[in-house]
Amino acid sequence: MKHNEALQMANSPNLKTYSADHLHLVGDHHVATSKETPVCPEAFEVSEEERMAKIALHFREIMQTLGLDLSDDSLRGTPQRVAKMFVKEVFYGLDPKNKPEVTLFENKFDYNQMLVERNIKVHSFCEHHFVPIVGRAHVAYIAAGKVIGLSKINRIVDYFARRPQVQERLTEQIAEELKKVLQTEDVAVMIDSEHMCVSLRGVKDEQSATTTTSFHGKFLDTQYRNEFLGYALQNK
Repeated sequence: MKHNEALQMANSPNLKTYSADHLHLVGDHHVATSKETPVCPEAFEVSEEERMAKIALHFREIMQTLGLDLSDDSLRGTPQRVAKMFVKEVFYGLDPKNKPEVTLFENKFDYNQMLVERNIKVHSFCEHHFVPIVGRAHVAYIAAGKVIGLSKINRIVDYFARRPQVQERLTEQIAEELKKVLQTEDVAVMIDSEHMCVSLRGVKDEQSATTTTSFHGKFLDTQYRNEFLGYALQNK
């Protein structure tokens, strides 16, 4: 893309323009504009192959702009590798067709206590700087007649994590999906994570971690909430 084309894109009426100070402030405060990930639905009418080809083209330009020599054998295939990684791996959760299918089972044991799954891995990316968020999710629910296979909880967490995110939104999205799937309000989600946008840039604090929670139904009650937190914080 030539310099004047880049300027035209930046000045497009379809794009909001902000000062550099404003953009820096938004990024550092991890602002989330809504519970829904801001996506363009029409993007997924295009095949994965077409999206990967376009990403590879633009990432090649980014690398060249940074001063990298793509004729080098080590770098030659990087644009294609990055494009495949973006579409099929780290951001596969953007595509609605990848949403996990969930089968519910009758609660034949009449189990009416809390079910907690701890230490579910979270691999996501900060939407402000596109660097990793790495952590663990702890999820609980109280069945209202139906139960879910444990592995499906992991898949739901991973699906919503595999997109550019802010941790607050990720926590809420997991909770809302579990409420909808399980047909119950009695859901709790807690995420502990480290943000590379904090440790690798800006303040460069390698020791800090971020915790977010989302409590619903019975988990708004102190007794249930504390019981869940007791499990979640075990051996921490």
